[in-house]
Amino acid sequence: MAPAGNNKFSPKAMAETFYLSNIVPQNFDNNAGYWNRIEMYCRELTERFEDVWIVSGPLTLPQTGRDGKKMVNYQVIGEDNVAVPSHLYKVILARRSPVSTEPLALGAFVVPNEAIGFQPQLSEFQVSLQDLEKLSGLVFFPHLDRTSDIRNICSVDTCKLLDFQEFTLYLSTRKIEGARSVLRLEEVMENLKNAGIEPDDYIKNRYEKKLAELKAKDQSGILDGKPS
Repeated sequence: MAPAGNNKFSPKAMAETFYLSNIVPQNFDNNAGYWNRIEMYCRELTERFEDVWIVSGPLTLPQTGRDGKKMVNYQVIGEDNVAVPSHLYKVILARRSPVSTEPLALGAFVVPNEAIGFQPQLSEFQVSLQDLEKLSGLVFFPHLDRTSDIRNICSVDTCKLLDFQEFTLYLSTRKIEGARSVLRLEEVMENLKNAGIEPDDYIKNRYEKKLAELKAKDQSGILDGKPS
């Protein structure tokens, strides 16, 4: 489950993130929202740690019924009955630098494959590495010396995801960059206004630049006798 956003260094690398071996059926709101914010946080870690290793994957966890019995139930989709995982996991191991004497930072997280709002903090989904290995049947970082001093990444770092306003501003910036008409550009700014969010200076600058670009394009089309 390597994110496409982490592999923009080459078209081939990005294309390979869409192989079936790298994807799982995921709740749309989860993928575009909470999980996206986790992936953004992981990218931010590379600004504070020289080495960051991440393992992500699906889980199908049992649920306890009214009779007290545990059952594994999951949705399947498509003609081939592709299983939809009930949860997703992410393991993060980070190191300040290869020569640093600071302990490694580690965090394991299990997130339900469903829409999650902005209130829950990432630390609320944290589990021990041993528990995740038991749930998944996998061994993560087998060469890691677990007798050494390993710190909780949420203690060493923030484990703070973007809040509603920060995330909305981020998405709005991307929409501004991708706007192909003045109308669409104005819609982005209007949506921010309706959400009660004041655009920051960065967005204002991107908006002005994009507006000038689109107006110049429209003017060029008029001069060439072509519809804009």
